[in-house]
Amino acid sequence: MVSRIVVIGGGFAGLWAAAAAARARTEFGLGDRVAVTVIAPDPFHVIRVRCYEADLGALRVPLDDVLGPIGVERREARAIDIDPAARTVTVESAVSSAASSAASSAASSGVVETLAYDRLILAAGSLLWRPEIPGIAGAFDVDTFAGAQALAAHLDRLGDPGGPDEAGRWTAVVIGGGLVGLELACELPARLAAARDRAGATGPVRTILIDHAREVGSAMGAAALPGIREALRDAGVTCIGGARVGAVDRAGVTLADGTRLPAWTSVCATGMRASPLGGTLGLPLDPLGRLPVDAFLAVQGLAGVYAAGDIASAAADDAGHRTVMSCQHARPMGRFAGFNAVCDLAGRPERRLRFAAPDYVTVLDLGAWGAVYTAGWDRGTLVSSGAAAKATKQIINGTRIYPPLDRDAASILAAAAPIIQAAPTTQAAR
Repeated sequence: MVSRIVVIGGGFAGLWAAAAAARARTEFGLGDRVAVTVIAPDPFHVIRVRCYEADLGALRVPLDDVLGPIGVERREARAIDIDPAARTVTVESAVSSAASSAASSAASSGVVETLAYDRLILAAGSLLWRPEIPGIAGAFDVDTFAGAQALAAHLDRLGDPGGPDEAGRWTAVVIGGGLVGLELACELPARLAAARDRAGATGPVRTILIDHAREVGSAMGAAALPGIREALRDAGVTCIGGARVGAVDRAGVTLADGTRLPAWTSVCATGMRASPLGGTLGLPLDPLGRLPVDAFLAVQGLAGVYAAGDIASAAADDAGHRTVMSCQHARPMGRFAGFNAVCDLAGRPERRLRFAAPDYVTVLDLGAWGAVYTAGWDRGTLVSSGAAAKATKQIINGTRIYPPLDRDAASILAAAAPIIQAAPTTQAAR
């Protein structure tokens, strides 16, 4: 009889959970007795943390290039319900264009079916949280590849010759001064200038970064703040701290105090919340909507269910720190969850590994100025800044967080070992 591990999600946690499970089943001699299935809504593993960049060409890795060589099945579908008692997942698969056309009058948008599992790894990730602000739903985002594509297409259209050179055409407002907002704000001035130049216009470009913190960037820690200030100044970004947004529309942003900011480009970067799928399980969630998991990443209170990545809250150390929503934690959480799920099925619970990630670092991209690299949960130690930190960031974004791309099964399985990588080394400036 074949046992089945179902992994929900094809992001950083999901991909590595599946690969680690495939690795562990070989280690335990279960190659033909444990099947691993990934449920993901599209065929790509997206390097989501790079969606703020202008060049989106390398951000999608075909899941089949990683999962196929190691014998993991992929189901292109969206998980819509979980029944832990019956150990089933209900999924909705997309209808092909031909079938959709033939059945255009049907009420259902896809084919709904139920999949049984013996162990479930919930790695459904997170979504952009949009605050309750009138018009905020119409703002662009770089939370997904589709969102990044939409912003890029909009900026391309801005550069079409012959359009009106009206107020706000060459202005972008970024709402939210966290990591994503800072990284995007440092990129936008050059992208707006390129669009203006294509249009043959001469007006000034302006990027405005709004945050509720009194000083924009202060959440990144005192050690990083001098570099952030300098990078924003060099990029020509206008910061408005201690502000609240009252409304957003296609022509601009209105602050809560009535200040009007004409802008044809508004981007929402207001943080993330865990996938709502976790909320269907009837368990208490943390303020970010995450499921509680134990040291082995098993969901507390549910037999046979693990969770990893942005949808899970795990202890990172003995000092009380919890994992954060980042690929820094999602990738190893996936590896540990995949390994531990197979240990269960192999009847070897004593082989399960406790997850711990006591060392936390942040490498913040600041555009042409460079980057800042800090260490510590309070980001209190500046490891490097400027060009040296930028070189480290390029290694992280370009290779470190990617799976092997050569379809070599041995390389993929080796990369799925349940370990915590050492912190990135400081790179010489290139």
